[in-house]
Amino acid sequence: MPTMRNAIKALLANPAILTAGPALDLFLCRYMRKFRLREVGGHVIVHSHLPPLGSKAFGRFVNEHLVRRNDGPSHAQIAVTSACPQRCSFCYNRDRTGTPLSRAEILWTIDQLADAGVFWLGLTGGEPLLSRDLVEIVAHAATRCSVKLFTTGWGLTPRRARDLKSAGLFSVSVSLDHWDEETHDRGRNYQGAFRAALAAIATFREAGLDTGVSTVLSKEMVARGETARLLEFLETLGVHEIWLSETKPSVQPFWDEALLITDEERRRLIALQDRYNRSGHATLNYLGHFESAEHFGCTAGRKMVYVDAFGEISPCVFAPMTFGNLRQRPLAAILTEMRSAFRLGSACFISRHYEMLRDRSAGGLPVPPDRSAEMMQQVRFTPMSRFFELHARRFGQPT
Repeated sequence: MPTMRNAIKALLANPAILTAGPALDLFLCRYMRKFRLREVGGHVIVHSHLPPLGSKAFGRFVNEHLVRRNDGPSHAQIAVTSACPQRCSFCYNRDRTGTPLSRAEILWTIDQLADAGVFWLGLTGGEPLLSRDLVEIVAHAATRCSVKLFTTGWGLTPRRARDLKSAGLFSVSVSLDHWDEETHDRGRNYQGAFRAALAAIATFREAGLDTGVSTVLSKEMVARGETARLLEFLETLGVHEIWLSETKPSVQPFWDEALLITDEERRRLIALQDRYNRSGHATLNYLGHFESAEHFGCTAGRKMVYVDAFGEISPCVFAPMTFGNLRQRPLAAILTEMRSAFRLGSACFISRHYEMLRDRSAGGLPVPPDRSAEMMQQVRFTPMSRFFELHARRFGQPT
């Protein structure tokens, strides 16, 4: 495992980072110390939601978002298809419909996102492995971005895994929510989901890819304290990273406060990550840790953007609202309008405001642009996170 000295050496490979200022540099060093750094392909990896240190994408992060002030997004996700054999109850895409984006439209969108400042791109779906154009999409995006794939693993072959690695795929997360086969399959509403996930993990590892799992924690699992047992099981699979999130109130069945974890439960998961990363065999990366007030906070609508399979632009994958369709309006104009409606906060946007969305969802999801804009006028944002507080201070103006 790389030491912090290796990480500092990798950081200094881009000396421009020193001009970001001591406060931001110290923050990043302290943040990195909370992870079990690993090395893949000659690059040091903190976790899969930051580009590898020393990579071209990390250089863009430093030059465009630390040294210079780019108000555009840094992270984006694109659904490359809406097709999926599984029918997860918590899926953030299950109610979205329309005419799917073509290969050319996806590539064009990637270029525009990169031009706006995106250096990290997540490819999702549906099941992205069902896209015949996936390898080409990865190759196109990897010239400017760090590319991560979110997949159930369904339909993966060794040849496809090797092709994705050759195309420049940085990391992959395979969906796996439980150690019990029946429980996982039931949550995904698909018999065989568990075995497909295990097979995909082994195949991606054999291809030499940075391989992780993406786990959605239910309220029941968190309340019963079962996360530690889950981690023990996932470690047996030899994965490099475990990415955790709790179920989000993104669709109607989860618009219920009783199904949301409490602030105290979230704090316990954050503390669990810090403990685990001091002794565990994989890197634990909990979304609530990343978006906490002490770290980067919630960047929905500002530094994060989601493009669904039909071209609708949302502030993040979990927020079922749209500010426009890129086929009907220039993407740059949509991003500007969305950015003006959002503020950088220190708590998950959808977890705090799902009731507002519920009240405006007549006619289905995502909530259309007019009702989304009206809702945003009533939103009260939490204070900025520590990173963006330091960032704003560096540039002497609000972020």
